[in-house]
Amino acid sequence: MEGLEFYMFEDELWCKTTSGKNFIVDESKTELIKYMLEKIRSRYPEAYSALENIYQSSIPNHAYYQYLLMRRFCKCNFCRLDTTEYDVEDVDAEGKFNFEKVECPMRGECQYEGVICMPKFNSKLSSAELRVMEQIYKGKTEQETARELFSSPNTVHQHVKSVYVKLGIHRLADFIQYANKNNLFKN
Repeated sequence: MEGLEFYMFEDELWCKTTSGKNFIVDESKTELIKYMLEKIRSRYPEAYSALENIYQSSIPNHAYYQYLLMRRFCKCNFCRLDTTEYDVEDVDAEGKFNFEKVECPMRGECQYEGVICMPKFNSKLSSAELRVMEQIYKGKTEQETARELFSSPNTVHQHVKSVYVKLGIHRLADFIQYANKNNLFKN
């Protein structure tokens, strides 16, 4: 699938492709909705679960229900149309999400802030790996991380190696880029 840019216009969800095609996204766009929901479910399961709870009364109309899940996720994370020439697609050709800080009248009050909007990425890393990598991300060495976490340097090193293998990366710079792109250690 090519890069996608989502935006709201007159309270309707629109999509713009990298080829310049604009179209309204409604429940008839089943292929796009299925694609997006699969990405949301696997990468942001907490957000997906919250969306399911919000729209559970619409389950009998399955196509509309799925549309509502995707629409809310897009509206909360992508829906600012940026027409600058340096705009990055909301969903790139590889299916990676690039969130935008969307203006929301409920910012600071919404119970789903940080869950549906700007959700935490499901990295499939263990909690021990995440603790180690957060220290490394903050600039600590493996030795310093071992002391900080009351662990052995060998254990820390094994966690770092495991993370690199799981994520298919080879350098710390790759991990930092991955962590930033996926809001792994957001405050």
